[in-house]
Amino acid sequence: MKIRAAVLEEFGKPLVVQDVDLAPPKAGEVLVRLAACGVCHTDMYTASGVDPSGYAPTVLGHEGAGVVEAVGEGVTSLQPGDHVVTLFSPECGTCVHCESGKTNICVAIREEQGKGHLPDGTTRLSRNGEPMRHFMGTSTFAEATVMPEIALAKIAKTASLEAACLLACGATTGLAAAIWKAEVEKGSSVAVFGAGMVGLGAVVGAKLQGAEQIIVVDKSADRLELAKKYGATETIVAHDETVRDILDRTGGQGADYTFEATGLVGVMGQAVEAARMGWGVCTVLGVAGKGEKLEIIPRFLITGRKVQGGSFGGAKGRTHVPQLVDMYLDGKIDLDGFISHRMPLDDVNRAFELMEQHDGIRTVLTF
Repeated sequence: MKIRAAVLEEFGKPLVVQDVDLAPPKAGEVLVRLAACGVCHTDMYTASGVDPSGYAPTVLGHEGAGVVEAVGEGVTSLQPGDHVVTLFSPECGTCVHCESGKTNICVAIREEQGKGHLPDGTTRLSRNGEPMRHFMGTSTFAEATVMPEIALAKIAKTASLEAACLLACGATTGLAAAIWKAEVEKGSSVAVFGAGMVGLGAVVGAKLQGAEQIIVVDKSADRLELAKKYGATETIVAHDETVRDILDRTGGQGADYTFEATGLVGVMGQAVEAARMGWGVCTVLGVAGKGEKLEIIPRFLITGRKVQGGSFGGAKGRTHVPQLVDMYLDGKIDLDGFISHRMPLDDVNRAFELMEQHDGIRTVLTF
C-alpha cells in the first residue's frame, strides 16, 4: 500500500514528506492505521545527526497511536479495530530480561530493531523498490506502520488517540519514572530538573504518589507556571546556585528523589548533588549528546545517594501504558493539557522549529 510519510533523507536537513510503500504484516506483525503522533526530542536528536545510532534514509517518529487494520499470522493479542499505542520499548514477556522482572528492557528483538529492521531482519517500508529502514521499530511519522505485536499496547477505545500518543514515549517516561522506577513515597520531597514533557510527567507521577514537596527547575518561566498547574509546590528559575537553592528548601538535606529530564550532563550532575545524603535517589531520564560523560564526585555515592537510569521511565509498555490510559480516563492525568500544538504531517518541520524554540510542551501530528 502507498502511504504518506516524513522521511529523513539526510542528517541536518529538513524531513521530506512523500509517498512510500508499506508491505502487509508478516507473522507476528500488525498493521496500524495511525491517528496521531507526538513530535519528540529523540526524533530531532536523530535528524540532527548527533545520534551515534542514527541512520538515513528512514521514516522518523515513535510517539504514535492508532487503530489496528490487519494482523499477521500467529497474532493473538490484537485484532482489527483495536486501539493501540506504539512502543519503541517492546515487552515480549518471555525473554531473559522480561522473565527476570528486574527490568523493562526487553531483548527479544533488540538487535534487529537497532538495525532498523523488523524481527525477521527485513523491512516493510520501501521506496522505488529499495528497502527503507524503520526508526526505533516504529516509524510513526506516517499514515500507517507495521510493527511487531509485542511492541503495541492495547488501550481503551474511549481514550483520545491524540492524548494517548504522548504515552508512547515522553509522558510515560516521566510518569513511570516516579511511579514504578523510583517508587516515590508518600510525604517525600522531590526535585525535577526540566519542565518539558518528561519532567512534567515526573511531576504528575510524584503528585500521584503523594509527594509532599515537589520542586521544579527550568529556565522558562512559562514552563514553571505550567509545572505549578500539574503539581509543583515550588519552582526555581535555573541559576548558578540551583543546588544550594534546593538544599536550602529541603532543610539543608537535599530531596529524597531527584529526576533529570534535560539531557544535559551538567544538569545530571546537579540532580545527583541535590539528592539527599543517606538515601536520596537520582533518576536520569535525559539523553546526552554523543561522547558526553557524566562526572560524579564519589563522596556523593559513598554517603548513600543512588543514581539510576530509566529508559522509558522503567515502564513495561504493554503492562503499564494501558494502566496510564485508564488513569487518564479517570481524570487523574491531564494528557490533553500537554498538547500545545496540533498540525498535519506536512508541517512536521515546523514542529521541529517549535521544539527548538521551546514553544509549548508537545506538538501532535494528526492524520
